[in-house]
Amino acid sequence: MFNFNNNLSEITVLYCEDEKELREATQVILENFTFKQYIAVDGREGLEIFKTHQDEIDLIITDVNMPHINGLEMAKQIKEINPDIPIIVATAFSNSDYLLEAIDIGIDKYVLKPVNIKKLLEVMNQSLLYHELRNLYIDSMTKLPNRNAFVKDNQEKNEALLMLVDIDKFSVVNDLYGEAMGDQILVQFTDKLKQYFPNDKYKIYRVGADKFLIWCQDYLTLETELKSIAKQLIDDIEENGINLANYEIYLGITVAIAKSDDQHTYEYTQRVLQKARKQYMSIMIYDKEAFAEHSNYEENIKWIKELKHNSQTHRFKPYFQPIVDALTQEVYKYESLIRYIDEDGNEVAPYKFLPIAKKAKLFPIIMNIMLQGAIDIIKEKNIKVSVNVSYDDIINEDTLMYIYGTLKTNPAEAQLLDFEILESEEIENFEYVREFIKKVRECGSRVGIDDFGEGYSNFNMLEELNIDFVKIDGSLIKNIDHLPKQALIVETISNFCQKLGIKTVAEFVSSKEIYEKVKSLDINYIQGWYFGKAQDGSKI
Repeated sequence: MFNFNNNLSEITVLYCEDEKELREATQVILENFTFKQYIAVDGREGLEIFKTHQDEIDLIITDVNMPHINGLEMAKQIKEINPDIPIIVATAFSNSDYLLEAIDIGIDKYVLKPVNIKKLLEVMNQSLLYHELRNLYIDSMTKLPNRNAFVKDNQEKNEALLMLVDIDKFSVVNDLYGEAMGDQILVQFTDKLKQYFPNDKYKIYRVGADKFLIWCQDYLTLETELKSIAKQLIDDIEENGINLANYEIYLGITVAIAKSDDQHTYEYTQRVLQKARKQYMSIMIYDKEAFAEHSNYEENIKWIKELKHNSQTHRFKPYFQPIVDALTQEVYKYESLIRYIDEDGNEVAPYKFLPIAKKAKLFPIIMNIMLQGAIDIIKEKNIKVSVNVSYDDIINEDTLMYIYGTLKTNPAEAQLLDFEILESEEIENFEYVREFIKKVRECGSRVGIDDFGEGYSNFNMLEELNIDFVKIDGSLIKNIDHLPKQALIVETISNFCQKLGIKTVAEFVSSKEIYEKVKSLDINYIQGWYFGKAQDGSKI
């Protein structure tokens, strides 16, 4: 009939008209041209529909003279809720007093009755600029405000009480049911959130694929009150699941709650979420003192800058700690450990900058510093040296090429070089690790596992990777002289490794008592302050 922009088919309209025949005739037209329609018989009903579905509605068309609440009064109240939403008024009047009132309210367009359908559709198309801008701030699937909307809202307020809701391992849900059903699950989950967090008290955002943010409009609300509601939500989901296509789909949820007046509340919820996951807690509230050590952004930026510019400053240097034979107490080799030397010549321990380097993906820089330092000291002192290598290093092609190239360029030094793989749950593909071990062995180097016994360590990995040595995690060693259970664990590791022909190293040996206990468990090599701290290569 008419050639109008196809974008009309994407919008949701609220249409208010008290005349039954006109309402039904116009509704048919709207159904042919728009995505969804909400129909109201008067201003009061129109206002209630808008309050309930304001996140969906893109455009409002209303008559003026209606019972209970007229169109202008309804429009005025709606504009107080959302001043940007376009409103088109249909009226049989054209007096200047009405037009001035409509302009004062913020009515965007008007059409005269009897309504010309072509004219109405033209006016609707002219109002689509709001719809286009709105798409920047609305999640198309759930119709919730998105992360852009939150960022915009957050700029306007300093204080906020926020709750970040994360669906645990939602990728697994997509794998089980398919992405199409996964999308429907997210929509149903959104409806569940709306039940517990109504829009008169809360604003819900979708800020990630499986993350939702809830902003409590009353800043004076206690975090514990929000926690109580979150607990009810979690219990509901765990007990009843999400009902979809005759399936009950059960989801795990992790919730982080934070309250602050410094515009960083969302960042606090993200940190709390990470900590809650690590501690297997379903709900955690932000504690300013507990998270204070993570809040120094300037310090983070400083270390990132220092790492990136180390080639000019040379402040990051390898230090070397002796590893001795458990029986003879003679130095067998040295472990290369990174240190930062400040402007006053003071040593800065790695715990200050290593976590930042890891988060900023700057471990390759550290790897290069340590490997070159090890090669240099081997050339100068003709000693054995071990360096740490992370899983991130092993899967980083540039870092691997640097390691292989360095070993091939220095074949004699490679014979005196060991690599300690930082063992952790982060190892996702053992094929990469096996290939790394194979290639460095071809160059004459040996490979071991560092921090064995921590986290998710398992004995099958030792046999699967066919390594040369195991360094037992210091958490099992430092109190071994008075904790029998730890001694039993270390003895088990030692016996298992002996049967496989794998050498063992105990770190964190800080006293004669610990040394004697470790030696009695047939550990091969010892490392710790009892035999020497890490020091500059010139002092070896």
